[in-house]
Amino acid sequence: MHIRFDVPADPTYPGRVAAALSSVRLRVYGYIGAVLTAVGVIGFAVSWGFGWLDQIAPLCLTLVLAGLLSILYGPWVRLRARRRSGRYTVEGAYDITDDNIMMRSGSESGGIAWDGVAQVRDTPEFWIVYVGRMPATVIPRRLMSAEDAETLRAFMVERELLQPR
Repeated sequence: MHIRFDVPADPTYPGRVAAALSSVRLRVYGYIGAVLTAVGVIGFAVSWGFGWLDQIAPLCLTLVLAGLLSILYGPWVRLRARRRSGRYTVEGAYDITDDNIMMRSGSESGGIAWDGVAQVRDTPEFWIVYVGRMPATVIPRRLMSAEDAETLRAFMVERELLQPR
């Protein structure tokens, strides 16, 4: 297998990559926020029912506000990443073989050996490549031909890095 494709100098591309990579790491804040908000609301309901509202209200309000802020933290970080990464717009390329994924962005290049890849997750626009438990890079499907995308998908499924459809 040998797949090569270019990445055009699109000002929105680095922001989409940053949002995809950060959403993986920030998802836990949304879950924590939902739990904190639910506990705070339940605390309000229980304290109101038993007449303890004046005693527990500050704690419940703090839980609800902390939960809402935690829920909003992920979208805020992704928005900042999109805005700040626009200035990193350069042309690049991917060169994917049976052995590794080579990426070039401007004057810098780097690679990841397939032997070091723990898993690949599927998103609507990218394949997110994990080295260990951390997302390391993305492979943009939109920029590949349909045949190359299917070839790479079959390769990753065969190596048990990507779940079959």
